[in-house]
Amino acid sequence: MSYDLNGKSILITGAGSGLGQAVAGKLAQEGARLALVDVDAAGLEAARAEILAARPGAEVLMVVADVANEGAVEGFVKKTKDGFGRIDGFYNNAGIEGPHAEMADYGTADFDKVTDVNLKGVYYGLKHVLRVMREQKSGNIVNVASVAGIRGVKWHTAYVASKHAVAGLTKAAAVEYGEFISINAIAPGGIMTNMIEGAFRKIGGDNWQAAMAEYTAPNPKKRMGKPEEVAELVAFLLSGKAAYINGAVIAIDGGQSQEF
Repeated sequence: MSYDLNGKSILITGAGSGLGQAVAGKLAQEGARLALVDVDAAGLEAARAEILAARPGAEVLMVVADVANEGAVEGFVKKTKDGFGRIDGFYNNAGIEGPHAEMADYGTADFDKVTDVNLKGVYYGLKHVLRVMREQKSGNIVNVASVAGIRGVKWHTAYVASKHAVAGLTKAAAVEYGEFISINAIAPGGIMTNMIEGAFRKIGGDNWQAAMAEYTAPNPKKRMGKPEEVAELVAFLLSGKAAYINGAVIAIDGGQSQEF
């Protein structure tokens, strides 16, 4: 499907890998001007190279920054606004999984690290992008929650807590700013990214593919999701075609969350 994103300026965090990189590629194909943010400079450069190979002449601004640092967030939001004149869309995506551990044994430092990125990072992005969009009286935002943000998951204490909080932030922001800005969240399930593969390798070691098969067996779709499927949904939510969707937390998980 084609979306009306030609010339739109869109900011993407966590753009150097996984769903951020997949979404960046899709939005570039749709003609968007992109500001890509990640802590990984090499990942950003690879994402930019992939975009330019697919769409020579695409406008791509890159910023190496940590979303857990509010000053850095304020800086890349300003750089995006200064570079493109406005911010039409924001894919608030950067996140980390954290360790697998029983709640009683989950490290406090690990909890703080995960929530600093997944919750505070999302909040900082919302705070500073909303100021730009409030002035414009327009814009679309997609926050990244998770199926772990709409149900419980064992051994992921901080991840589950932070992603539930992202869903809450989304709903609160949508109520406050819905007159001019559409703010939604997506809740991906098992999408085959490097982060997810790494999680299966932690669980299954050399037999990680067997662990993945066990994970997907109860899913109504009987498979992992594809990054491009998420990218399609995000492109729709960031387009003018989704203007009346506001405050939603949309599962993209093959129906996995309906099994619990």
